[in-house]
Amino acid sequence: MSLHRFILKRLLSIIPILFGVSVITFGLVYLTPGDPVDQMVALNPHVSPSDEATLRAQYGLDRPAWEQYLLWMSNVLTGDFGQVYSSGRDVSSVVLQRLPETIVLGLFGWIFALVIAIPAGIYAAVNKDQLGDTVSRFLALSGISIPNFWLGLMLILIFSLILGLFPVLPPSREPLYHPRMLWYLLLPGVTIGTAAAASIMRVMRTSMAEELNKEYVTAARAKGLPERQIVLKHVLRNSLISVVTLAATLTASIVAGSVVVEVVFNWPGLGREFIMAINGREMNLIMAITLFTGFFVIIANLIADILYAVLDPRIRYE
Repeated sequence: MSLHRFILKRLLSIIPILFGVSVITFGLVYLTPGDPVDQMVALNPHVSPSDEATLRAQYGLDRPAWEQYLLWMSNVLTGDFGQVYSSGRDVSSVVLQRLPETIVLGLFGWIFALVIAIPAGIYAAVNKDQLGDTVSRFLALSGISIPNFWLGLMLILIFSLILGLFPVLPPSREPLYHPRMLWYLLLPGVTIGTAAAASIMRVMRTSMAEELNKEYVTAARAKGLPERQIVLKHVLRNSLISVVTLAATLTASIVAGSVVVEVVFNWPGLGREFIMAINGREMNLIMAITLFTGFFVIIANLIADILYAVLDPRIRYE
């Protein structure tokens, strides 16, 4: 199978996957106690039961679950993701408004993870079983074990409250690309990228250690090639295949981690909007954000599959 046919096949597989994600998400939200009307009238004791029934009928919440889902799906197929019940805002506009903040936060996390993990993994593999290798493994284990919400709170406590190097809250009146906003993003970027950096570093170290013991490395050394060239040109490229595999799977972790990190740092992205939607039982908004997240994870895995062929031409998609 050619690479183009493989890509087309994977793109077509997005449809049933997203359909399954939508059914599961809809079912979980539907089974959760309460609905948007309950949330809207909870603090208003003057709303009568008949008024609640009228609101449910207005939003179609009085219909059976299967009918609500089919109605929602028919609207989605025409590009209409519905409205936010409590505010009347268009769901698509809410997602597009919050999307840049989440993308930038994710990029900060990935940049931090790759900049730290790859050099640290190379260093640990080249200096295997030495002090630097032991320290790097300890730091990697710590990075994986520490919950990101606790790490975020500690970073705020140390670097914002004690040292005063970063603002506690994001600059509300600055555009996303403003230097002050990007400076504030360093702490949440480190928080969201720490676990990914630790995992990638461990895989990088293990993969490179295995490659360094293979015969082609011995042959290259026998030919008199510089050790730097052997490590960076030959060993590194073969080791990156495992890293790409892990990086694709960690995409879901970074997206999921952004939900907690955005709440901790009060970052106005999709993650914080998702938590607010769950609290308000905003079905349309929950479904839209979930589908976007699923689509993003699928595309990340597709990109990883394509990179396999770039890093190792021997790989074929049979």
